[in-house]
Amino acid sequence: MSLDELRALIDRHAPRDADAVPAIDGLMLTRAERPTGPRSGIADPVLALVAQGAKRLTLGGRIYDYEVGQYLVVSVDLPVSGQCTRASHETPFLGFGFRLRPARIAALLLETGTDPHAGGVRRRTGLPALAVGEAPADLVDAALRLVRLLDRPADIPVLAPMIEREILWRLITGEQGTLVRQVGLADSRLTQIGRAVRHIREHYTDTLRVEDLARLSGMSASPFHRYFRAVTALTPIQYQKHIRLQEARLRLMSSTDDVAEVGYAVGYDSASQFSREYRRQFGRPPGADAARLRNADEEVLTGQ
Repeated sequence: MSLDELRALIDRHAPRDADAVPAIDGLMLTRAERPTGPRSGIADPVLALVAQGAKRLTLGGRIYDYEVGQYLVVSVDLPVSGQCTRASHETPFLGFGFRLRPARIAALLLETGTDPHAGGVRRRTGLPALAVGEAPADLVDAALRLVRLLDRPADIPVLAPMIEREILWRLITGEQGTLVRQVGLADSRLTQIGRAVRHIREHYTDTLRVEDLARLSGMSASPFHRYFRAVTALTPIQYQKHIRLQEARLRLMSSTDDVAEVGYAVGYDSASQFSREYRRQFGRPPGADAARLRNADEEVLTGQ
């Protein structure tokens, strides 16, 4: 019953305008009437719950499929490819998302006295940054009550923070609790890798030195490289390349700059190398890919 009501609310409240500002900070509702092709982007720390349909995320060589009644947790900023795999006009994809804020997770761990290292993961190297689980009824119920607030906006300032705490608590004590607890720990390996991830995102045009990233993360180069790949499924160099190419794709879609200018702007020294790596990543040369994406967006806006 909770999922049925959640579907109805998401169907009604999911924004039709991509630029719409959510009424509840951190809440994201998604609706799609047809399967979509892979779209690359940066996944921030988030809880994503499927109320109807199915979705797929790809990170490096790892594929994460999740469907009705399942949820996905992302713990650090990651360059992923995402797509709706099950959606139709009659039965659209309906998704609930909520941003995970490390400071609020840390505060909840401190307040409740929860052991952040439960499960013996203090030095675990194989903890990936994404995980899929079955959504328990109490987590679905908390998500439902948060979305219900959209019909009573006067209640949002008082009740939304309380429900957010409940959602975090259900995650911390649930199947993926180990991963979620690590998000709030300043000294966890996940948080240390997160520092390097944020640095790459903020300085993606710079020449990358793994030794500098390791020092920033408080590790020596060899274990840093190992932990980074375990968390992100990518090497630091591969991560930087994904960020550069995704930024280039956004620029090509939104500007009239030529391909070479965009390549140089995101950190490439060679236009031919930029075009070659772009085609390998997205399946088409930069100019042709940008034209296709612009046409697709125009079709959506005009209803064609």
